[in-house]
Amino acid sequence: MALIVKKFGGSSVGSVEKIIAVAKRIIEEKNKDDKVVMVVSAMGDTTDDLIALAKGINKEPYQYAREMDMLLTTGEQVSISLLAMAFKNLGHPAISLTGAQAGVKTNAVHTKGKIVDINPERILAELDKGQIVVVAGFQGLDMNGDPTTLGRGGSDTSAVAIAGALRADSCEIFTDVEGVYSSDPRMVKSARKMKEITYNEMLEMARLGAGVMQPRSVEMGKYFNIPIHVRSTFTKRPGTIIREECTMEDKEFNIRGVAHDCDVAKVAVLGVPNNPGIAHSIFAALAEANVDVDMIVQSIRNIEKNVTDMVFTVAITDLAEAKKIVDKVADQLNAIAVLIEEDVAKVSIVGAGMFGSPGIAARMFGALSTAGINIEVISTSEISISCLIKNSQVKEAVNAIHAEFFPEK
Repeated sequence: MALIVKKFGGSSVGSVEKIIAVAKRIIEEKNKDDKVVMVVSAMGDTTDDLIALAKGINKEPYQYAREMDMLLTTGEQVSISLLAMAFKNLGHPAISLTGAQAGVKTNAVHTKGKIVDINPERILAELDKGQIVVVAGFQGLDMNGDPTTLGRGGSDTSAVAIAGALRADSCEIFTDVEGVYSSDPRMVKSARKMKEITYNEMLEMARLGAGVMQPRSVEMGKYFNIPIHVRSTFTKRPGTIIREECTMEDKEFNIRGVAHDCDVAKVAVLGVPNNPGIAHSIFAALAEANVDVDMIVQSIRNIEKNVTDMVFTVAITDLAEAKKIVDKVADQLNAIAVLIEEDVAKVSIVGAGMFGSPGIAARMFGALSTAGINIEVISTSEISISCLIKNSQVKEAVNAIHAEFFPEK
């Protein structure tokens, strides 16, 4: 007997036919005494369609964050109810639960909620009745009793967190690719599927744009020490295991992957005083508004006038809010100007093996140089290097970097 959490993304349940196929697969693979919890995303492009509806009311609907959560949580309710019906129609008892009914409690940050606790009593009670429990991913309930959503890819986080709360034997993430690759296989034809990857490497890949997993879900896996199996909905072949340590056979390369993120924007605050507390005044205001900031660079613009420039990136979805905040702070600081650039993208390499391996950065920069691609901003961590480039050159850049570190045999 095993307690298994299985998550299926929107492409996996994008039609009634796909929902029925998922139900049949689960029943076929389920051992007699297994307890199964399904975590499901909204069907296909439902979330995008709901956002489009909101934009028909206001071009910047996320300023009404609570109402956006009220709207977006309806998407998963459609898919979970249909999947529960499909199980019942195939002769297996099942029940659908919203995030709130499943005991998922979040903070009160709408559209970017974080899970703070899970009370799995209802899930366990239904499992004891022999039900397959189908839970709406991507959502929870805050302390005020309002629905919240967990951000793009939040169903992954729901699944891993629920698996942790249940002390499940395994957590499987089913998606439209066969596992975690050295780069996006839709962009790089020679991308290689990994058998294993560490939590830290996967977290960095996800943070830097690898869409196969949400960063928060990987953090949850590491926290609960639950191996996560990323695999395809459409085949039964093994995928990629995300775990604390990898076997030596899966450590062939110092660099484990090349990630990219096109949903970023660059913000430059020019000519701010080069005094203590200036950076805090800018980034504290952004943090208070729950705007995540990345790739921060400060440089001396004019030593005689003691002014500096600050450059950083934000998610494109946060740009309107970020600009409003930065414009206000810049005005208070008598900054020269605030410049926004949206035609940018971030390309990154990730790998724990780069630490202590001189020449990795030079090889990345050399690959971009050979491809004729200019670097606007560089940032590094112990296991990653990121470059900001023009959005239009992303595919060329990713393929050039991947060819450098993963030459075809």
